[in-house]
Amino acid sequence: MIELTTYELFVLAAGAMAFGLYLLIKGGDWTVDAAVFVAERTGLSPLFIGATIVSFGTSVPELFTSVNANLQGYPGIALGNVLGSNVANILLVLGATAFVFNVTADPKHLAKDLGMMLLATAIMAYGMITDSFSQVFGLIMFAILVAFVMYQYKTDSIILEEDDDDTIGVGITSMQGAIVILLGGVAALAVGSELLVKGAVQTGTAIGVPEAVIGLTVVAFGTSLPELSTCIAAARKQSVGLILGNIIGSNTFNILSIIALTAAIKPLDVDPVLLGMDLWLTVAVAVGFSIWMLVVGRLTRPIGIAMMVAYAVFIAAQYLMPHAIT
Repeated sequence: MIELTTYELFVLAAGAMAFGLYLLIKGGDWTVDAAVFVAERTGLSPLFIGATIVSFGTSVPELFTSVNANLQGYPGIALGNVLGSNVANILLVLGATAFVFNVTADPKHLAKDLGMMLLATAIMAYGMITDSFSQVFGLIMFAILVAFVMYQYKTDSIILEEDDDDTIGVGITSMQGAIVILLGGVAALAVGSELLVKGAVQTGTAIGVPEAVIGLTVVAFGTSLPELSTCIAAARKQSVGLILGNIIGSNTFNILSIIALTAAIKPLDVDPVLLGMDLWLTVAVAVGFSIWMLVVGRLTRPIGIAMMVAYAVFIAAQYLMPHAIT
């Protein structure tokens, strides 16, 4: 039997992570494009598509990764992925978007959706503190999401521009093609999540970093790339509704679909590593962002730079804090 050195194991694991991330990104793109095409052909409104299907679609990589990690016995990656993704979505994705394009919105158009994101964040914090992510609790969380999506559909609570749907779902010309692309996207997500989880665990083992920290940083960053690409594309079209709808919706979906479904499939244990600064920073970022948008309603380039710097500090702190090395 061939013995591999720690360095060789690290290189192989890092390669698996990189390829897994690539498959997740491509699989997410294909899944979103196909889902939007099918939704449009079945008569759903562009507003509903942007506020729900696109938000959920860009969260699909997190869903596959978290469910896969929990089933394999790595709950730290499953939960850390969601916490890290929610922080990355606001500080990194919106920060980078604001650097390219000033994001301005009417606070009254965001109030309901920001309120739902904060409610989801509170539910997540409660579940983590009390270690309550049972299968029943997961189903209750998902039921709340379903009720909210139905409410969004009836009230059109996120305002999107008329041509926002043109930024997504191009290049598909038939229902049959959409189904093939959808199946290909799901397959890529399944394989990509497997490679990413295995690679992340082996990488953490090789360098002595807990799985929860790897999930909170590397895995979370990778699974947030679909949100980043979607928002940058929307920024080029100056499509504020899609930018904010994508991020607010994705953060809500991350909690009420990803954590919920992960727990519903298999009860989700809370890694103690995540109960300190990581949980409360995730809550603080959500609350701070919501207050800023409701009071100021504008993200400018200097604010975007400050957000990206804050994210860089957050990542650096994960590897400098005492819990980072085991």
